[in-house]
Amino acid sequence: MNQKGSTAEEWAAQFLQHQGLTLIARNYQCRFGEIDAIARDGTTLIFIEVRWRHRTSSLLIESIDAHKQRCWWLTAQHYLARHGLPAHCRFDVLLLEGSHCHLRHWLQNVEFDSFSRESY
Repeated sequence: MNQKGSTAEEWAAQFLQHQGLTLIARNYQCRFGEIDAIARDGTTLIFIEVRWRHRTSSLLIESIDAHKQRCWWLTAQHYLARHGLPAHCRFDVLLLEGSHCHLRHWLQNVEFDSFSRESY
């Protein structure tokens, strides 16, 4: 991961903790891919993708293409199976922009086939 990506993910981790979420893991990797952050909100496990661009881009959410969505889902399933956890979870996306990682959107409980249809 590059320095800028690391900075964005660090900012995201702090933001999520300030929102009351418990951070469980960062940069979880397996053969299917990587999940930027895994957190818990009460009894719900949250798999979080962090997207950051230095300049504003209407295509930020569209950078999570069908291949990335599938890898994200498979990686989450791997994590759940490895830790013997029930499948009660959700997928969130943090969209950050600017040189100081301003939060553009926190998309909660996203559905995979809605990524390319919505403009964020």
